[in-house]
Amino acid sequence: MANFDVHILGCGSALPTTRHLASSQVIDLRDKVYMIDCGEGTQVQMRRMRIKFNRLNHIFISHLHGDHCFGLPGLISTFGMLDRTADLYIHGPKDVERYLDPILHLFGKGLPFEVKYNHVDTGQQALVMEDRSLRVYSIPLNHRIPACGFLFEEKPKEAHLIREMADFYRIPVKRLRGIKQGEDYVTPDGEVVPNARLTRPADPPKRYAYCSDTAFSPQIIPIVEEVDLLYHEATFVTADIARARQTFHSTAAEAAEIAKRAKVKRLVIGHFSARYDDESLLKAEADSIFPGTILANEGMLLSL
Repeated sequence: MANFDVHILGCGSALPTTRHLASSQVIDLRDKVYMIDCGEGTQVQMRRMRIKFNRLNHIFISHLHGDHCFGLPGLISTFGMLDRTADLYIHGPKDVERYLDPILHLFGKGLPFEVKYNHVDTGQQALVMEDRSLRVYSIPLNHRIPACGFLFEEKPKEAHLIREMADFYRIPVKRLRGIKQGEDYVTPDGEVVPNARLTRPADPPKRYAYCSDTAFSPQIIPIVEEVDLLYHEATFVTADIARARQTFHSTAAEAAEIAKRAKVKRLVIGHFSARYDDESLLKAEADSIFPGTILANEGMLLSL
């Protein structure tokens, strides 16, 4: 059973290269799958990484640049050929619906499932989606068009039952769920057994933040503070900061500065410009500010 894994399907920027694919990631949490962005080649990468299509019900689109959404029509078409019947939820800026509707009108007639849209206000932090496993919040970003990142916050798990204590007090099976959720146990003789004697604390909930595409934006720091893993775009090195400013992207040093100020546990950088044949330059720049920065790559799996 999956804990909390992040699969990097694509970590390149707008211009296609033979080294990297367009942006896309998949989160696998407790055997549920959630997708962030869907650039070209996404469904092929899902095949390569053996990610099950039928477990994907929610797709989060950060913004309407092609390298983050051109893979959607093909993926939706494939779902139809796989006889999917469950609704597919797409969360993103309102223009996602304007983009997809004409395509689905031409090529999606007769789909055995419904595509449902959840319009996200990219200008504010807000709850985007919630299910039994997690909550997803928007992160306002600073890009050329409306864009947001996403914060995936795992819901607290139940405490771990100490089996030896449960056996010692002969606790009925029907009471175990309540004890895992914090209840004390009262024996048939009236003795109150405190919950702390029967359980061990659950592992702390994990948090993952995805921030791409954006110019340097210190205002996101309180939102991503102390996350277990931060993915932050690092399109350019500092020598090309003028281009970064022009295109509303970040340098590797700026991504690392955000991670440092936010006291995140780990940083992974991506969305690399096609101009760099040697991406170790980006890592070196980030490492000088946030040591241990991870350089994203297709096929990478990061466990929280």
